Amino acid sequence: MGRTLEDKKQIVAGLQENLSDTVMTIVIDYQGLTVAEITELRNKLRPAGAQCKITKNTLMRRAIKGDEKWEPLSDWLSDSSAFLLIKDDLGGAIKAYQAFQKATKKTELRGGVMDGQPLSKEDIKAIGDLPSQEVLMAQIAGAINSVTAKVAVGINEVPASLARALQAHSDSDKAA
Repeated sequence: MGRTLEDKKQIVAGLQENLSDTVMTIVIDYQGLTVAEITELRNKLRPAGAQCKITKNTLMRRAIKGDEKWEPLSDWLSDSSAFLLIKDDLGGAIKAYQAFQKATKKTELRGGVMDGQPLSKEDIKAIGDLPSQEVLMAQIAGAINSVTAKVAVGINEVPASLARALQAHSDSDKAA
């Protein structure tokens, strides 16, 4: 028995709600995956703040219709589509998908959308190659810390240099 019109409207409303707080959406071809493999993919994505939604392309088309932020997704809506809805850690979610894809070799990345801009496979891989947010913050903190340490050493060196110069002048006066 097929879905009723009311069921489809609820699914579209749920997709729109999920997309409203999503930063990036990636479309993959999931043909050939078993239920266990899809569950594994979902489990790998969850820690990165992402989820895998499988829905009919027509329902996703209705969910993104009129939404400039997500309309570019329609370019990849064909065949069997799964949607990776990433809310938090972009790099972590992409890396989790790439690890899953490398292990199963059954999915194919089609493309994605972020801030209304379509992303090619290469764009998505480049985002995945970026360090995680925590690593970037640590690198910035380290850079700031090294600059402040150098400033502190420089400021501390001024009085020490002055003291050495006065001591040298005093020693030269005593010797003369």
